[in-house]
Amino acid sequence: MSPGLHTKPAVVKAASALLAEMKDAASSLTYAALLTDDGFDVARLPGQTDGARFAGMASSMQALGDAVAHELKIGTSEYIIIASGKGYVVQLRVPGQELVLSALFDNDATIGTALAVARSFAQKMADLLK
Repeated sequence: MSPGLHTKPAVVKAASALLAEMKDAASSLTYAALLTDDGFDVARLPGQTDGARFAGMASSMQALGDAVAHELKIGTSEYIIIASGKGYVVQLRVPGQELVLSALFDNDATIGTALAVARSFAQKMADLLK
């Protein structure tokens, strides 16, 4: 595990810029966070929520999704979607990194659009960190 991605200023700066770009690209995005696999907040938009608490919950959810996929022998978990009356949370790993992107889209987005935006920006983060 790469220790301390959340403590590296270049990673935090890149993550913050990426989330701002994501918001510009998707007006239905109401919250987004990049977090480490082990539950540390790297960046979030907007910043008014308890980032540490959310990062811990989202990291646990990612681990549970991975465990379910492993237990059912269906390969690796690609993404997690939580649907509610006020929108969708789409969560997925940043390819090749020990980071997770979690994003909340309001009902103006379809699940397909939300997933496409999240996938695109997770890949952009991966490309930035290469």
